[in-house]
Amino acid sequence: MSDNESLTMKLNNLYLHCGGALVETEQLERVETPEAVGRWQPVGHAKLAAQVRRGLEDAGMQVLTEAHALNRGGAQYFGLMQVAVDGHESDDWGTIVGLRNSHDKRFPAALAMGSSVFVCDNCAMNGEVVLARRHTTNILRDLPQVTARAIGKLSDFVGMTERRADAYRNREMGNAEAHDLIVRALDAHAITTTMVPKVLEQWRAPNHAEFKDRNLWSLYNAFTETLKGGLLKLPRRSEALHGVLDGTVEKASAEPGLALSA
Repeated sequence: MSDNESLTMKLNNLYLHCGGALVETEQLERVETPEAVGRWQPVGHAKLAAQVRRGLEDAGMQVLTEAHALNRGGAQYFGLMQVAVDGHESDDWGTIVGLRNSHDKRFPAALAMGSSVFVCDNCAMNGEVVLARRHTTNILRDLPQVTARAIGKLSDFVGMTERRADAYRNREMGNAEAHDLIVRALDAHAITTTMVPKVLEQWRAPNHAEFKDRNLWSLYNAFTETLKGGLLKLPRRSEALHGVLDGTVEKASAEPGLALSA
């Protein structure tokens, strides 16, 4: 499977269940941006995507592939860009930047940094940066600066992701502890009650042989397989999940320098 096919599948997993449709980059240009009303100053979908792409390139990062989707007649936009960061290449996972934007005031323009496990097409977002305080006055003026500031955090994020993946693989885990962590993830609102059976299923009989090892990495992928379903909630849920799982690694280690946070 090519990088582009993988990213397209990922976008399909994340967004199309909500009724959206995949579009080519040039189709974003044809989406009409509403007129500003008072302090509400909407940003064009194509303008946001172009600004993020330019910001990544200015920071010395290469955009390998990208995919875009529109929802609600073009009022909502979602995108993913897979990027290469020098010195941080991996055969197991890749770095992605998620974008979202709306012209119907449902949510603000935002950028989320995340990782994608290649073998199973799963994404997890480590957090989200709302760009320029929703669509308010001066967002167009401020967009390059706030985008650059957000992208500036990406290198630190990639290093943290590498440490996390290694620590999760090295943390062996039995069924009793895995079940306890699933309950703790539920308490932390990383998953919902309806997701619990799916996480258990993926832990006990994973879809991919790579995750049959009984370690935290396999449990993590049981969660991410279950969390497919929308960039709106994925950053918050991923962050809560990392909080639960990272704490397990850090408490089990006697090394003071293992802390996964950047």
